[in-house]
Amino acid sequence: MDLSGANWFKSSHSGGQTDCVEVAWLNDGQVGVRDSKDVGGPALAFTHGEWASFAAAIRQGRFTSPAR
Repeated sequence: MDLSGANWFKSSHSGGQTDCVEVAWLNDGQVGVRDSKDVGGPALAFTHGEWASFAAAIRQGRFTSPAR
């Protein structure tokens, strides 16, 4: 999949930091995800349903770190 023309963005919660995950809404309805430190490196592509499930799990707090 050619992602060279994708419009990548970071979460507004990143605070402008460089160590972030970037996301792109792709033309075929998929969602691209990549590491902002390696923009030429590998990227993942998820279906809209997969991304929606992931985002819902984040909102539900299912990926929070355990208390230390």
